[in-house]
Amino acid sequence: MSQALGADPSGPAVLRKKLKRDQVLELFGLLPFCVVAMEACGGTHFWGREISKLSHEVRLVPPAYVNPFVKR
Repeated sequence: MSQALGADPSGPAVLRKKLKRDQVLELFGLLPFCVVAMEACGGTHFWGREISKLSHEVRLVPPAYVNPFVKR
């Protein structure tokens, strides 16, 4: 299970989705070009390569920099 959050340049969220593994590439295939930021973990490099094949710019973010943005 993955969580996707899309924001526009001014900041507010415009997309919030929970995705199963088989839905990830389907979603990013439908989106126009965007910068995709992902928390670096074991499978992130795989997903980064696959999403970049769909013409998106992928940036991996270390977990220490992601934690302040996580809402619990």
